[in-house]
Amino acid sequence: MGLMAALAASPFAASQAMATGVVEDIRNHGAKGNGYSVDSAAINAAIAAAARCGGGVVAVPPGRYLCFSIRLLDNITLALSSGAVIEAADPSAYGANYDHPENYMEQQFQDFGITHVHNSLIYADGASNIAVVGRGLIYGAGLDRAGPGDFWWKRDQWQSAAVLGITPKELMLRNPHEAAMVGRANKTFGLMNCRGVQLQDFTILQGGHFGIIAHGCTNMRIEGVVVDTDRDGIDIDCCRDVRVSNCTVNAPKDDAIVLKSSHALGRNVVCEDIQIRGCKTSGYQMGSLLDGTYRKSDYGSPDKIGVLGRIKMGTETTGGFRNVQISDCICTNSRGILVGIVDGGVMEDVTISGITIRDPVNHPLFVHHGARMRAPKGAPIQGIRRVRFEDVQISGADPRYPCGVEGIADSPVEDVSFTGIDMQSAGGGTKEDAARDPEYRRETSLEVSYLKTLPAQGIWARHAKRLTVRDCRFSTEAPDARPAVALRHVDGALIDGVTSSMSGKQAVSQRDSSHVTVKNTGAFS
Repeated sequence: MGLMAALAASPFAASQAMATGVVEDIRNHGAKGNGYSVDSAAINAAIAAAARCGGGVVAVPPGRYLCFSIRLLDNITLALSSGAVIEAADPSAYGANYDHPENYMEQQFQDFGITHVHNSLIYADGASNIAVVGRGLIYGAGLDRAGPGDFWWKRDQWQSAAVLGITPKELMLRNPHEAAMVGRANKTFGLMNCRGVQLQDFTILQGGHFGIIAHGCTNMRIEGVVVDTDRDGIDIDCCRDVRVSNCTVNAPKDDAIVLKSSHALGRNVVCEDIQIRGCKTSGYQMGSLLDGTYRKSDYGSPDKIGVLGRIKMGTETTGGFRNVQISDCICTNSRGILVGIVDGGVMEDVTISGITIRDPVNHPLFVHHGARMRAPKGAPIQGIRRVRFEDVQISGADPRYPCGVEGIADSPVEDVSFTGIDMQSAGGGTKEDAARDPEYRRETSLEVSYLKTLPAQGIWARHAKRLTVRDCRFSTEAPDARPAVALRHVDGALIDGVTSSMSGKQAVSQRDSSHVTVKNTGAFS
């Protein structure tokens, strides 16, 4: 019954079994599934046996399997039956026996958790045609949710391993925080340079620092996966041809679904040809998605604004992004959708459409260009161009945080459009709010909480070119003294068909801006 259940868990697994004729039941390799025996050696033995035959299905029947690192190989499908639980073993009880970090670099421009994948519960490095499918649960009880930070030329007292005459690994392990990570794991899934990846239908609870992180992968599909965690949910980094669809991700203390373009591959790589479609993200208390209670989290985050749980493009951006579509998603009790570049990469041709955002704790939609430049010396500042927001419904917005565009003076954001945005907020903005001149920061991370209350009800834009705001509606429950749209240092803007509490010239405030056309603005009757 266990083998048949595992195959029945996924049509994909069943078809793979029929195609290859190879099915390895992990119990035949010694897996106990009793909740206290460590079964990763048996699972890895089943994977190796299937790989020796050219690939096949590794079936995980119902049971609770304590595991250290599980290594996926070419042409392997790991099929999780309903009732199967793979649980990350706790190093304090079972020893620090996870595979060691592998990717020590001369300069590490991203956090430890992003840099390595071998220190994961389940990982693949350079594998092709791999899948994890089925209705099972992956529980990261023994995973770490934090780790050492970055290590690069701009850090105080930084010296390269080459200058010191030692290897990068030797240098990093001099750091007691790095050394303490050896034998521990901080990710549920870590994927590096893989091709043909299918992740489908399983659930992740408490996924460590990352539920799923993929670097340099191509032709990857993540479908119907549920993640209920307290750090990042799904991270797509330096990948190409990826589709994330019909996933539900709850992540109150970090990002739910995020695209990155880090330097973890040792070079600048653009993350491109990405679709995120039909997903739901939120920031409720971890575990309350799976138990159906949807309890509010009291997490305030370092900026004191509140939970995260959002869709984002950015954080690490040495390479950049091209050809990204985010559509038909529901975002509730989370931060809004934030996209941007802060490390010198490029962002081009991004469309965000058909989104419902309810009770966002900060800006519902925002584009940000900064110049933190956590990148190799001499890296150029590139740009952001052609970003479109279309057909977005926003309710319960915090009136302090409208939608926005924030560029930098020497590289304005270009060709951003907001079309068909319907936003409802509490209102209450004052004349003092309308007169504010928000702080300008050139060297900054992606987060924009430093701007504080913005002088607009609906759209704020500074250091931008060719901005379009068309057929948008901004309603407030209480009177609001701020204009619907506030422009600062904007060269070229079309404001057409905006409805708000303001009318005519009052609807748009412009300062140090040129070539601005305003028409068909009106107030609610």
